[in-house]
Amino acid sequence: MLENKNNWFVLVTKPRNEKKVESRLNEIGIEAYCPVRTELRQWSDRKKKIKTPLLPSMLLVKISNNLRDIVFDIPHVRRYLFWKGQPAIVREDEVAVLRKVADQEFSSVTLQKFAPGTKIDLKPFGISESTGTVKYTSGNQCCVVIDSLGYMLKFQLS
Repeated sequence: MLENKNNWFVLVTKPRNEKKVESRLNEIGIEAYCPVRTELRQWSDRKKKIKTPLLPSMLLVKISNNLRDIVFDIPHVRRYLFWKGQPAIVREDEVAVLRKVADQEFSSVTLQKFAPGTKIDLKPFGISESTGTVKYTSGNQCCVVIDSLGYMLKFQLS
């Protein structure tokens, strides 16, 4: 059973509304965090750096279990993410890792050739006590499933 202390829950939003929902939740006093990364996007006439969410259609909210329903007063909030029949709770150290990853540039990382099914250590990426399984590689992309969470990370080199 969940305690009524403040936990980080995963909130699912409508697509491309993560930052709006984060802003609205913070305005009403609920701690919300949408990890973002800076991408260089190119159009036919210009290039521009934009911030895109690391977790599409998701953000993290720190709230006690008995107050979880008040987030549904905010437009564009869909639901909470569940894992094994319980609301998904993100540990404080995992939130710290997301904050660290969002601030880093990975352009200096080299992608080694991994065959699907290869187990890799995720500690160099700030995910302590965790391993991942390579799902697939393609060109400059590698998808890794975090074994303890069942969540897929997609690494792309620029």
